[in-house]
Amino acid sequence: MLYVVVSALLLGGSSAYAPGVSAGRAAVSMRSSALSMAERTPLMAGNWKMNLLLPEAIALAKDVAAAAAKSPKVDVAVCVPYPYLVPVAEALKGSKVGLGAQDAFWETAGAYTAAVSTGMLKSVGSKYVLAGHSERRAVFGDSDADINKKVLKIIAEGLTCILCVGELKEERESGETFNVCDKQLTAGLKGVSAEMMTQIVIAYEPVWAIGTGLTATPEIAQETHAYIRSWFVENYSQKVADAVIIQYGGSVNAGNVDKLMACPDIDGALVGGASLKIDAFGPIIAFKPL
Repeated sequence: MLYVVVSALLLGGSSAYAPGVSAGRAAVSMRSSALSMAERTPLMAGNWKMNLLLPEAIALAKDVAAAAAKSPKVDVAVCVPYPYLVPVAEALKGSKVGLGAQDAFWETAGAYTAAVSTGMLKSVGSKYVLAGHSERRAVFGDSDADINKKVLKIIAEGLTCILCVGELKEERESGETFNVCDKQLTAGLKGVSAEMMTQIVIAYEPVWAIGTGLTATPEIAQETHAYIRSWFVENYSQKVADAVIIQYGGSVNAGNVDKLMACPDIDGALVGGASLKIDAFGPIIAFKPL
């Protein structure tokens, strides 16, 4: 098994960011998994967050459906605001694009004002649900225990959970990246069996790169993705590790997606701002690994 130390360098230019130390372990295994990325179907998911008005949402959904049709070897999803789930589902009808929600509550029904259940999401055609996005953790106070309850409920409903993990800027600088990912994966997947892992997608999103214009170099992203895949070897099995889809999220755009997708352990992207315009999201769907 080959072990290499990966230097902690980020993209140069105006978006350069130089952390003080490497990601948190002296060395990380870069062993190729038994399955190559080509054998794991990439998933490009757009997270629209709290953006767009209804006419814009419908028009964008139709554009995404048309772009996805041109990339038969890539899975595509859009995670849209709750009010748009039904009209966007209608706009996507007959396409390969999966409908996704940005969060869900863990209770089935009851006096939970403003909460939305997984059953509600499934009933309007949702296939994917995000859990643990850094903005939910930071702005809304979702704890690891909360996120775990959401993950289990999403799976129980028969939906696919996109579980987000990733470190803050200060955690990367202090060399805690792997420890943070370990903690969030361990807590978020508590009670998730190997069989249930077929309903889990992991999105690694370094928080310092979300919406900032800063993006991890392919080497930095691959380093952490390789660690996450090795985590599944240690905590589940080689089979689970080889099969799990691990997306990268953090200022992904048309200019960096090809290099990111050339990394063996990056299986797609969770895309924020660049998913709001087809001129930006289309090239991401149609990536060509360099």
